[in-house]
Amino acid sequence: MVYGISPSTDPRFNLAMEQYLFEEEPRKGPWFLLWQNDNAIIVGRNQNTETELDGDYTRARGIRVVRRTTGGGAVYHDLGNLNFTLIAEGRSSAELDLHLFCQPVAAALKRLGVPVELGGRNDMLIDGKKFSGSSQRIWKGRVLHHGTLLFDSDLTVLSRALRVPPDKLLQKGVASVRGRVTNIKDYLPQAAALEDFWGLLADEMFGGKAPPPYRFTQKDLDRIQEIKASRYDTWEWNYGQSPEYGVKKEARVEGCGKLELQLRVTKGRIAGCRIYGDFFGSRDSAEVEQALLGCPLEETAVEKALEPLPVGEYFHNLTREKLTELLVR
Repeated sequence: MVYGISPSTDPRFNLAMEQYLFEEEPRKGPWFLLWQNDNAIIVGRNQNTETELDGDYTRARGIRVVRRTTGGGAVYHDLGNLNFTLIAEGRSSAELDLHLFCQPVAAALKRLGVPVELGGRNDMLIDGKKFSGSSQRIWKGRVLHHGTLLFDSDLTVLSRALRVPPDKLLQKGVASVRGRVTNIKDYLPQAAALEDFWGLLADEMFGGKAPPPYRFTQKDLDRIQEIKASRYDTWEWNYGQSPEYGVKKEARVEGCGKLELQLRVTKGRIAGCRIYGDFFGSRDSAEVEQALLGCPLEETAVEKALEPLPVGEYFHNLTREKLTELLVR
């Protein structure tokens, strides 16, 4: 088995690295990878990105949002969290022994004096609280299985970033089940740093002393950057893969009146738009609704779609900037 450590904490790089090693790297033997993402939300392959996070909060904190290729729910990553990946041969999920990673993690924790329980097939718990969840993908006879290990994550940010106001979205997609979570560090009988746990976990995985990690070549890194740029850096992948959902927003703007915006969003783009309210205007607001069709529900794209329109003539005393804010936030 090959041991790998990512040279980056960029979530887009790390997901591209996984994809490269899983789909293109020629080694037939299994891989065990350890890596971290800094300040990121990773959404599942089949999820509606907009319904999985608090958009205002994530933008304010500069949290990067990236879609992965495996299913399951959205997760928050910071440098208090450690991610692991196992890549192995196997034609079906049944052929991947989940104990390949559950037992080494449990053994490492038990050596540190922490009791571990297994919950379902994919979760690991301490005192009934989840600290690890995982997901997997099958491709051409290989299985990629990866998961999180909450060691010393900021659980306040986690709960805020993944919280969605209930009246903001009329959802038709898939939503994560947000159970109670905890940090491994809280249950250690003696203080330990994540780096200590990292090394102990790697040693357990290799049945003794972990070998030196694989050194990525320049060819590897160049190809990973290509995958990153073509998929994980793109709005189309991270947001445009979302299923159809509805958005209803209401606001009262001084000098303009009450506005009610109803949007139908398909694959991250506005597929339907109606604007109601008691506002005054000298032009038909249906022209604004029509201009927004097909536009990505993203601030820069909405601003560009509205740029040719004299917004104040459709909605008296409403600026283009304010209308953009109402649409995307």
